[in-house]
Amino acid sequence: MRVENISNVVIVGSGTMGPGIAATFARNGYTTTLSDIDAGQLEKARGTLDFVFASLLAGGFITESAVAEARARLTLSHDANAAIADADVVVENVAERVEVKRTVLQQLCERARPDAILASDTSGIPISALQAGMKNPGRIVGMHWSNPPHLIPVIEVIKGDQTDASTVGTTVAIVESMAMVAGIVDRDVPGFVENRILYAIMREALHLLDEGVASAEAIDTIVKWGIGYKLAVVGPMALLDVAGLDIYTAVASYLNKDLCNDAGVSSTISRKVAEGKLGLKTRGGLFDYASDEIARLARERGRLLMATRKTLQSDGR
Repeated sequence: MRVENISNVVIVGSGTMGPGIAATFARNGYTTTLSDIDAGQLEKARGTLDFVFASLLAGGFITESAVAEARARLTLSHDANAAIADADVVVENVAERVEVKRTVLQQLCERARPDAILASDTSGIPISALQAGMKNPGRIVGMHWSNPPHLIPVIEVIKGDQTDASTVGTTVAIVESMAMVAGIVDRDVPGFVENRILYAIMREALHLLDEGVASAEAIDTIVKWGIGYKLAVVGPMALLDVAGLDIYTAVASYLNKDLCNDAGVSSTISRKVAEGKLGLKTRGGLFDYASDEIARLARERGRLLMATRKTLQSDGR
């Protein structure tokens, strides 16, 4: 299927990522259905969509008339079978468990048109494991969005062992049609590219915290204003050339062996989970949050992400 023939999109699963993904498709001209078997979750998604569109409007990424047009293209449905049967693209966004995703994909293989693209927004489950044994597996592809999906431009497009090249090409074209950035993952590995690098950073950061090298606040400050500040402009591969491969070799020869390579979970994280301190959802994790602070943080972080995106895009990135 060619991208110019794609108009109908269904998002299956209205959890954390669903509303932002649906809003992105809808505001870029796609007739979009956001579905969920949980009526309560779907009702919660309505409020999230309000927040998404308000954020985009405040950031200057969309006009009020464009919001109205996007909302007119967007339907929330408890029973999306009819929409799935007519869909050009279906994005699976259900719980991050192999058995759940495979069950949903099996149903989609039966209900969707044979030429419809079936995309999985898994954060790291290999696409090859999801498409194995499925009917017409060549149309199944990874389409990993980052949170918040309406603000983070990059979408990883992952080719499973049986994914057709044409499916990858069309998915990349869809991403680019929404003024998003496609990051193509050529070989299907757990975590793909983004989360493998992110989790390596978080593992080392947590190791430094566990070892008392620095506080959580200090670690965040150093990463945000050092590593993060640079990497927003110069990627790690280009940064190696800036530093010099000889310098990297000299430092890596003694530093790499001292870096954390634990296969388990940080003791700090294990303790926090045991205490029921899970992060924003419980108003406490590595940091504590006042009752009115979470919404403020979401607004402020969204504003900064939008400002950063505008700056990078103005330079042609």
